[in-house]
Amino acid sequence: MSELLQVDDLVVRYGNLTAVDGVSMTIRPGEVLALVGESGCGKSSTARAIVGMDRPADGTVRFRGDEVPTLGLRRRRPEFTAVQMVFQDPNSSLNPRKRVGEQILDGVRAARARGLESDEPGTWLEAVGLQADMVSRYPHQFSGGQRQRVAIARALAAKPDLIVADEPISALDASSQASVAGMMRQLCLEAGAGMLFISHDLSVVRLMADRVMVMYRGAVVESGPTSLVWGDPVHPYTRALLAAIPHPDGKGVLPEAPAADAPEEWASRVEEALNRQIAA
Repeated sequence: MSELLQVDDLVVRYGNLTAVDGVSMTIRPGEVLALVGESGCGKSSTARAIVGMDRPADGTVRFRGDEVPTLGLRRRRPEFTAVQMVFQDPNSSLNPRKRVGEQILDGVRAARARGLESDEPGTWLEAVGLQADMVSRYPHQFSGGQRQRVAIARALAAKPDLIVADEPISALDASSQASVAGMMRQLCLEAGAGMLFISHDLSVVRLMADRVMVMYRGAVVESGPTSLVWGDPVHPYTRALLAAIPHPDGKGVLPEAPAADAPEEWASRVEEALNRQIAA
């Protein structure tokens, strides 16, 4: 199966700060790859470079074999509208002056420009658990969680081959995070699309990702099938992250927080932790 996304040795810099340092990854159709790590480790910078919002300082990002161009003032070529991004904050991605139906229609038009059929906006709202007659509302007339669902509907309406979801559930109530994440995975699988799912919520990642990459200070320190990384973490930083996940024990005992001063071993490169595979 050919890769939708091929990232090789990606480097992103902001002035003298290196936010992403040599990240490589692939995503295939129907696959969910999770990128996890603490805040500030470079997850969002990686996402922005993949969709063309930030220019890489080095390395390449290819979608279906073609290098992804950096976004500018000109309209993006139709083939690259098959890459859609869902942002952490829907308020920054939805136009407050346009009805949500019109904004979802932008996604529909992007799909049709590539020769694909796409449903009307009301149908996409229903697909994400909202009512079809909400198309006439403005973003401020929705709750924060509902606005995120609208943003997801707009991305899906473009019939993407690849969705880059940057902390898409962090603005949602805890009670709805797992259901929305599961919905995103199901809709992607039904469409045969791939997804890069960025999150610091490791419990949700375990449920929805086929593979996982763990980032620390701009670099990937461990990667492999989710079940393998969770069941037998190799890198010290991965072990510390997983140890910090609360597990109900009936005693009210919380896990010990990671060290405030990061141990040097967290930044170490452990070759056997990278590109891990389940033994046949």
